Amino acid sequence: SIIKGDAKSLAIAAASILAKTARDEYMDKLDEQFPQYGFAKHAGYGTKQHLEALAQFGATKHHRKSFEPIKSMNLK
Repeated sequence: SIIKGDAKSLAIAAASILAKTARDEYMDKLDEQFPQYGFAKHAGYGTKQHLEALAQFGATKHHRKSFEPIKSMNLK
């Protein structure tokens, strides 16, 4: 890993932009399937809205159950 790699390498900067664009597109598609989670708004980050939706609706197969806070929530 290169510290501040996107500032030092155009290839790393470009890859970072492509990864973010792909993730945003994926979150938009998940939002269409699961609007109750608000994926398009928070992009899967653990916002208050997202945590409340997890508590109310549980996790989808798209949620990474090995990551916090889902891991501690013992969601199925």
